[in-house]
Formats: sequence, C-alpha cells, structure tokens
Amino acid sequence: MSWLLEKVNGGLVRVFLIVVALFWLVPTIGLLASSLRSPEDMSANGWWHVFSKPSQLTFDSYRKLLENGDITHSLWNTVLITVPATILVVVIGALAGYAFAWMEFPGRDWWFLIVVSLLVVPVQVALIPIAELFGKVGLFGTILGVILFHVGFGLPFAVFLLRNFFAEIPRELLEAARLDGAGELRLFTRVVMPLGGPAIASLGIFQFLWVWNDMLVALVFTKSGTQPITVALQTQVRQFGNNVDVLAPGAFISMVIPLAVFFAFQRQFVTGVMAGAVK
Repeated sequence: MSWLLEKVNGGLVRVFLIVVALFWLVPTIGLLASSLRSPEDMSANGWWHVFSKPSQLTFDSYRKLLENGDITHSLWNTVLITVPATILVVVIGALAGYAFAWMEFPGRDWWFLIVVSLLVVPVQVALIPIAELFGKVGLFGTILGVILFHVGFGLPFAVFLLRNFFAEIPRELLEAARLDGAGELRLFTRVVMPLGGPAIASLGIFQFLWVWNDMLVALVFTKSGTQPITVALQTQVRQFGNNVDVLAPGAFISMVIPLAVFFAFQRQFVTGVMAGAVK
C-alpha cells in the first residue's frame, strides 16, 4: 500500500510541476504569438486568438525589425558587451578561485574574506563614483566601460563559487600531478579546469543572464551608439509608443536568447550551484 501512495504522490508532484512550468511559459508564448501577428490583429483582440485563427501568423514584424537599424545595432552591442564580460569573469574568476583554494600566499584567508564581503555591495552604490571615474579616463559611454563594470561586479561571486568548487578536488590528485612534474599552470589547465566544468558552466550562465538582461547599468553608462537591446527597446517605447510590431519581436529575441543558453546548460548549472554551495 505504501508503494501505491508513493507513486500517487510522485505523480501529483509531477503534475503540479508541469502546471507551474506551463504557467511560467505563458508570457513567453504570448509574446511569441504577439510578435507573429500584425498590429491590426493585436489591437483587435488578445494573442490567444491566434490558436483559433492561425492565418494571422506572419513574419512581417521580424522583417521590419531587421530593417530597424537602431534595434539591430543595439542587439550587436548586447553581444559585444555580454560575451567579453562573461569570458573575462570566467577566466579571471577561475584563476583567482584556484589561487585561493590551493596556493599559499600571505593573507590568503583575509583576502578571500574581503572578496566575499564585496558580494553584499549593491550595484547602485557604485554607479555615481564609477561614472565619474569613467568620465575622467574617457570610458564613459563606451562599450569597454560597461564591460569593465560588469566584470568588476561579477568577479566576487565568480571567485566565491569557483574557489568553493575547486577546494573540493582531492588533494591527492593534485599531489600526484605535482609529483609527475606538473607546474601550477599545467595543473590548473589539465586537472582543475576539466574537473571544474560544471561550476564554470554555472558561472557562465549566471554572468551571461545578468549582463544580457541588464538595464540599469546600461542606462547609466551607455550613449545612443552603444546602447544594448534592453535600453533600445525602452527608448522605442518612449519615442514611438504604438510601434508594437517592432517591440514585440525585439522583446522576444531579447528574451529567447538567454532562455536558450539556460536550457542548453541547465544540468551543468544545477550541478555547479549545488557543488559550490556545499563547502
């Protein structure tokens, strides 16, 4: 009897999770349906009518989006900001995490405590001081300035996550590699990095999603020629409130790319987060 109750309870949990997932996907499905409808159809009725009238589906909105130079340029700016900011945080965070986990140097624990304490510093506190600094050195309004800001605020979490993951690697494995003549660089690239794949993938997803979806930092540090897609869509709403035929496909593209990245690496994401939170 107990096995029957466990099976029923397990089935109820699965049904509940499926229902929650479907509700979570409703806005995405609605945005996709809206992006495939004409402005006249969208003003006439809700997006769910597309299921009863599939003839409303059209790619004209995406064609207009590709003809909108501001949107396409901002999408390219988003890629130029997100990819370097993600790669730099992963590389620097991995090197620092390995150093804090397995290298001896004066004040190691205190330095790591300082890095961890930076996790509680809100982004809003640094906006004005860093904006003034970037203005003095000529980085304000540039893509490089936005990348550096995201790298600076992404590194504390990167070091914390990767250090905890690397610290769980068996010491005997590293000692055996050192006895075989491996130096620190070779030890890092040939042993630690392959074993740290789940944590590195998790960190990459975290950083990619944060930078891609960022709007606050981009509003402060970018100008008209360096705006990412989030700011460009907000500008379009302010200037042309009725151009939903451009805003709907632009918003869907802006949302679907990070969703695709997350679902592609969700297993590594969960493994890395759980492993990094143990120690």
